[in-house]
Amino acid sequence: MKYLIILAISLFMANPSPKTVHDFNMQNIEGDEVSLSDYSGKVVLIVNTASKCGYTPQYEGLQELYDTYNEEGLVVLGFPANNFGGQEPGSDEEILEFCTTKFDVSFPMFSKVSVKGDDQHPLFNFLTSVENPDFTGEINWNFEKFLIDKEGKLVHRFRSKTKPMSDELTAAVKVELGQE
Repeated sequence: MKYLIILAISLFMANPSPKTVHDFNMQNIEGDEVSLSDYSGKVVLIVNTASKCGYTPQYEGLQELYDTYNEEGLVVLGFPANNFGGQEPGSDEEILEFCTTKFDVSFPMFSKVSVKGDDQHPLFNFLTSVENPDFTGEINWNFEKFLIDKEGKLVHRFRSKTKPMSDELTAAVKVELGQE
């Protein structure tokens, strides 16, 4: 029994509860592991994406947002998900080809994940449950957006209908970049 308690404590210490987005490692769409701590000091917009959704044209706005603010320190991270109406059925290779040929996406894309349900990825469990000034709870649809500050903390959350280049979202980005 004593051995099991020591093992449980050591496992907990090896995998403490995440405090920020920077505590997660993810697989990018090319299959490489990426520590989100690599984005420390950057403002990050995390978006759950899909290729066959009414909001799919937002890829264009996400790319514009990335192009406009990347040199100032913004990074957009796309996370394809097939949780809503089977609107992301493709493989990582197919998703990457679609994004680059149809929308000329150059911001980082990650491997397809589940953003809700029993198989929800821990990153999205964290993002939907951590306190923020907007709201918590599960993702309602594709293209929800999570704005992360330079320290890896969730500072704003936007529903799908909020366009990437909207005044609301760009104003929040500018505040985090120190431009407002």
